[in-house]
Amino acid sequence: MSIKVSNLSKHYGNQKALNDMSFDIPSGQIVGFLGPNGAGKSTLMKLLTTYLTPTDGDAFVNNFNINTQTKQVQQSIGYLPEHNPLYLNQYPKEYLNFNANLYKVPKSRINEVIELTGLQNETSKKIGALSKGYRQRVGLACSLLHDPKVLLLDEPTTGLDPNQLVEIRGLIKSLGKDKTVLLSTHIMQEVEAMCDRVLVINKGTLVTDQRIDSLNTKQNLLVTFNHPPHVASLEKLPNVIGITQLKDTQFIVSFDNQENCAIHLFDFAVAHNLKLTQLQPQEINIENLFKEATN
Repeated sequence: MSIKVSNLSKHYGNQKALNDMSFDIPSGQIVGFLGPNGAGKSTLMKLLTTYLTPTDGDAFVNNFNINTQTKQVQQSIGYLPEHNPLYLNQYPKEYLNFNANLYKVPKSRINEVIELTGLQNETSKKIGALSKGYRQRVGLACSLLHDPKVLLLDEPTTGLDPNQLVEIRGLIKSLGKDKTVLLSTHIMQEVEAMCDRVLVINKGTLVTDQRIDSLNTKQNLLVTFNHPPHVASLEKLPNVIGITQLKDTQFIVSFDNQENCAIHLFDFAVAHNLKLTQLQPQEINIENLFKEATN
């Protein structure tokens, strides 16, 4: 596994920023990491980079332990933080040269990452004169200098215009062919466009782990009964994989196939002497998945 997180927790006093989180990410997978503000996304990123140390639990990046092998972890990852720290009075090549020396990589690599991130026409400007989108590209170029196996990208598309978004999406997708990418973002469309899988975190807890292509094999039905049903019995219906209760009598029922599952709800209502006052399909996409997981 490129990333393995085992019962990882981070507490600040009585506040639990991360709470007993576990997941694995294999090599060559692009994973979207979603959550509301303050959910713990940046905290996890900082733990995986060894910038922070966990309160409990372990994590491994490229089989290196973040608690005991910090230097090896740092050498094997590329990290683009949310607030991209740059020396604004330097030129892009100057900044990349400085970091190439730190990583001890050949200077030829500088031109490679400049071309890879589309910075060729911006090298004559100081970083402080670049747009926010191009500053992001400089940070991304820096994270690629040492050709890491794992990329941790915290809000990488911040400040990009629509044309730049398309280019950076294409770049990240191409990088995901031979690298593992963990991508933290607030933009649902980014996950749908780039990712193989999505993790949703809420209040420091992992609440959803799902492949993007699996969304096309499921269906959600919004159902309202005339009286509150017995939820445990509702959960036992064929092919039910989840129930979100919206009100005493209203639910979103998730099924794991595209068959006509509405018939199961009709049969349930008849068997329990209930009436259906509402029954309608709900579109399944990342935005709805996020809303249900963080409701």
